[in-house]
Amino acid sequence: MKEPHLSDQAVFDRALDDLVGLDPRLAPLVAVAGRPALRRRPPGFAGLAAVVVAQQLSVASARAIFGRLELTLGGPPSVEAMLAATPEALRAAGLSAPKIRTLTGIARALAAGEEDLDRLAGLPADAAAEALTRLPGIGLWTADIYLLFCLGRADAFPHGDLALQVALGDAFDLGGRCTPIGLKAIAEDWRPLRGVAAHLLWAYYGARRARQGAPA
Repeated sequence: MKEPHLSDQAVFDRALDDLVGLDPRLAPLVAVAGRPALRRRPPGFAGLAAVVVAQQLSVASARAIFGRLELTLGGPPSVEAMLAATPEALRAAGLSAPKIRTLTGIARALAAGEEDLDRLAGLPADAAAEALTRLPGIGLWTADIYLLFCLGRADAFPHGDLALQVALGDAFDLGGRCTPIGLKAIAEDWRPLRGVAAHLLWAYYGARRARQGAPA
């Protein structure tokens, strides 16, 4: 099976059906969570900046900070605007010192031609993630989230994501949270649709938490 490009909800829904066909153990998750909505963000530096801003933050906090960052930069983040912004202005927008270092470091690397974000669309998901991790401050989680949300790569899979580990441990009755290594190994059965499985596991995690009375 060829990795599809998750360009819209209809493509995602077909990929979800294919995924459940690959692993019928996932059918009960769809019954609990429903059919997840496809998450997409713009590609390029603006999308990568949004992923960096969202690291270790709630969705609401990330949105608020990113909105202030856009106001500070006069629009969606660009390499040029990021390099022109002062550290003081970026801090006033709500960025932490590590995130300022990461975003300015990425902007410098892209301006110097050390990486071209556009070329990543043509690479296998794992190779594209590895290329992204060569940028300053980018780990595998951030790389995989960028590939999945910004490029629509159906096989990108952030196995280090805590919610995915908890969801799979619950769904497969593993007696607790699945380890990152275990999650990565199980996800091999889902290639080339691991990113579709990630969407389903996030939706399942949210549905289960909502039923338990906690905010999803």
